[in-house]
Amino acid sequence: MFSQSVSGNFSKLKNQLITLEGFNGLKTYPISSTTTDEKGNFKLNYSKTDYGVGYLMSTDNKPLFVILSGEDIEIFGEALSQPETIKIKKGKQNQWFEQYAKEHPRREQVLSAWIYLEKIYASDSLFTVQKIPVKAIKEEKLRIKNEDDAFLEALPKDSYVKWFLPTRKLVSSVSTIAQYRSEEMPETINAFRNLDYTDNRLYKSGLFKDAIESHFWLLENSGNPLDKVFEEMKISIDAMMEKLVTNEKVFNEVTDYLFDLLEKHSLFKASEYLALKVLNEGSCTINNDLSNQLETYRAMKKGNIAPDIVFTKSNFINPSRTITKLSDFNSKYTVVVFGASWCPKCNEELPEIAKLYNKWKSKEVEVVFIALEDNRNSFTDFTKSFPFPSYSDGKKWESKIVKDYYVFSTPTMFLLDTKREIILRPNSVKQMDAWVDWFLVQGNK
Repeated sequence: MFSQSVSGNFSKLKNQLITLEGFNGLKTYPISSTTTDEKGNFKLNYSKTDYGVGYLMSTDNKPLFVILSGEDIEIFGEALSQPETIKIKKGKQNQWFEQYAKEHPRREQVLSAWIYLEKIYASDSLFTVQKIPVKAIKEEKLRIKNEDDAFLEALPKDSYVKWFLPTRKLVSSVSTIAQYRSEEMPETINAFRNLDYTDNRLYKSGLFKDAIESHFWLLENSGNPLDKVFEEMKISIDAMMEKLVTNEKVFNEVTDYLFDLLEKHSLFKASEYLALKVLNEGSCTINNDLSNQLETYRAMKKGNIAPDIVFTKSNFINPSRTITKLSDFNSKYTVVVFGASWCPKCNEELPEIAKLYNKWKSKEVEVVFIALEDNRNSFTDFTKSFPFPSYSDGKKWESKIVKDYYVFSTPTMFLLDTKREIILRPNSVKQMDAWVDWFLVQGNK
C-alpha cells in the first residue's frame, strides 16, 4: 500500500487552507488538507485507496485536477485561479496529463476550422474546382488526428493516463461531434456503450456522472426522429445493464441517477424502459427508495387503469357537488394532482393550475388535488383559494390514495379519461397545458 504526496508552492496562497479531494462515483470525498506556510509551501498525502483522479482546492474555489496514480507530485505556480502559471515539476503521469490538456483543445480547435473549410470547398462552386487545397485539407486533418492518437498510443500501457485521457476525450467531445462532426457519431455512441461503470478507474475518475450525461445528451441531440432516439436509448440502457448487474452498489447508483436524468429531460419512454428493466432484473437488489420510485412505472404506466379513489366528504374543500369517488367526476378528462403546502415546487405549480383551470374546465378537463398533509390548517390555508376540488385525509405519505398511486414525490400528476385509463403523466403544468392546447383546442378547430 503506497502513501504518496502532492506538494509544492503557490506563491499567492500564503497561510491559506488547501485541500485534496477525490471521487467515488457521483460523489466527492476529502482526502487530506493542510495550511500553506508563509511562503505558500504545502504538502498533502494520498493513499492507494485514492487511486484515480483528485483535485486541489483553496479559498479561490478553482480546482486543479491531478492524477493520483502512486507517484509523488510537485506543483509550482502562483494560485489555483491562475492555471497559466502552474507547472508540474514532478510526477510523470501528471506531466503527460498537463501536456495533453493543453495540446488537445488546440488540436480540436484547428481541426474544427479545417472541417469548416472542407465543407466550403465541397459545397461552394467557387471552391469545388480547387483540388489541391481540398487534398491539403484532408492531409492536414489526418495529420492532426494522427498526432493526437500517437500521443495517446505512446503512453505506458499500465499507466492510469493511458485509460483516463481517451475516456476524458470521449466525454468532452460530444458537443463538437453533434455540431460539426456528425459522421463520428456512431463510433462515439458505441464507445460510450462499451464503458464499464463497474470499472474502478471510471468510478474514481471524476468522469462518472459526465459519462452518463454526455452519452444520453448525444443520443438526444443526434438529429434522429424521437422514436429512433428512444430505440437508441434502449440499446444503450441494455449495454450499460449488462455490466452493471455484476456490481449491486454501482447498479443502484447509476440507475437512480440515469432515471432522474431521463425524467428531467422529459424522455419518459426511455425512463419507463429503464424502470421496467431494473424492476425485472433478478440478480441485483434494488434499494427501497429506488424500488418505490420505479414501481410507479410498472403499476401506473400509460394505458393502465388508475385505481378509483374513495372520498370522505368532510375532507374536501371546494367540491362542485357531492363526490364520493373519483369515478363520480363526469368530465371527459380528470387531472389528479398530488402535492403539499410544504413542497416548494407545488407552491409554484398549483397557483399556475388555478390560473389555467377555467380554460381546462371549458375543454372538459377536471382537476382534483390530493394534498399530502397531516395538518388541517395547513391544508385549508394552502387550498382555500383554488377553484378546483382539493382533498386530504391527513395521512401524508401513509395515505392509501398515495400508496395506491405509487406517489414518491410531489408534485405528481396523472391525466385520466372517463374509464380512468392513464393517458398522460405530465411532468409539469406547462406540459399539461400544452396537451390541452394541442389535443383539445387544436382538435376543435
